[in-house]
Amino acid sequence: MSDEKRKPTPEEKAAAAAEARAKAEGLRKLREQEAQATQEPQEEVSAPEVKPVSEMTPEEKAAAKKAAAAEAIAKAKAAKEAKEAAEVEAPVAEQQSEAVAPPAKPVSEMTPEEKAAAKKAAAAEAIAKAKAAKEQAEASPPPAKPVSEMTPEEKAAAKKAAAAEALAKAKAAKEVKEAAENGADTTDLAPDADAKAKAAAAAKAKAAAAAAAKAKAAREAGGDESGDDDAKAKAAAAAKAKAAAAAAAKAKTSQATGDEAPAEEAPKAPSKNQPYLDKYVSRISEAFGQEVIEASYINELAKEVPTLTIQNERWHQIAQFLKDDEQLSFEYLSDLHGVDYEDRLEVYYHFYSYKNRQSLAVKVKTSREDSKVASVMDLWHGANWNERETFDLLGIHFPGHKDLRRILLPDDWVGYPLRKDYVQYDEEV
Repeated sequence: MSDEKRKPTPEEKAAAAAEARAKAEGLRKLREQEAQATQEPQEEVSAPEVKPVSEMTPEEKAAAKKAAAAEAIAKAKAAKEAKEAAEVEAPVAEQQSEAVAPPAKPVSEMTPEEKAAAKKAAAAEAIAKAKAAKEQAEASPPPAKPVSEMTPEEKAAAKKAAAAEALAKAKAAKEVKEAAENGADTTDLAPDADAKAKAAAAAKAKAAAAAAAKAKAAREAGGDESGDDDAKAKAAAAAKAKAAAAAAAKAKTSQATGDEAPAEEAPKAPSKNQPYLDKYVSRISEAFGQEVIEASYINELAKEVPTLTIQNERWHQIAQFLKDDEQLSFEYLSDLHGVDYEDRLEVYYHFYSYKNRQSLAVKVKTSREDSKVASVMDLWHGANWNERETFDLLGIHFPGHKDLRRILLPDDWVGYPLRKDYVQYDEEV
């Protein structure tokens, strides 16, 4: 890079500022010497006596007030410039040992050239100080401010910055993990990723702080009229911080588990009872045709039991086949009950084969108006009371049953209590 395009370093700027001050002081001394050489010896002119205010004319009073105001402004300006110069020279004095700041001279005694030189030197020192402070801030982050001392805007900005930093760290860790899984060397990758995450978090924190400062300035400038806008800004900042925190928590959870949630659900593995279901369907279809089986599936809500829905008209024949077929041999009926689905009624059977150590569930549908399902009492005697109870509470008739009558309620009871449209006929006792 050429010398013309290279930016000066803080040391060079400080040296330039010191040189400017030295030139200004030399110019001042030179002017004083010239004035003394050309001035004729004369008696010291004493300052004119101050006339009492009561003796002044209106014009003299106005002139005196104007002079006093000008002097006060000049003194205040000189004090401010001296203070700024002192603050600027503090860090610069550590870098240069030979540069000694000249004693501050009142602005009222400076010539126009000295004032211009002093302003130029102060500006150069201010730029050097700002750059040094920026480098120091980048080298070490500023101490955290207690939450109790933060303004609402600063709290929102701090929350947003923390969430952004957490999200950036999670993303960087994920990149490192993916690189490691791909066989890449992650020895130097982790620090770079961490640095990127910190830089991104710092940028977001800076933007959030700027937004908070802007909102605070707008509130102070607008007074009470900007109350609604300030409330909206706080609400928006809180919502953004909450969303960022949620995203960071989600990323952290994904990172902890190792993988992100799959985009599509993986297909489920076949049930261990699927071969049994295929066997039942095959045997019944060979004997009666496929049309007698209205549905077949694995009931995952009932211990994955193989389940069949059989045609009502062919049910008794198929029940006989389930018991007598050597490959099926369902000699035990463990359960029989009815269900009201409002648009239909169903009878549910659960069989078990001690020979094959296998289970089977069967459903048979019937209408609500003419509810009939063939009785299996002649095949499994245990169906006697179950069919009577189903008839008593749901009103399903079982043609072929030898003694179908109510088992819980009296014979003159009106209606079937387990039907969903049941209305009690008798008055409550």
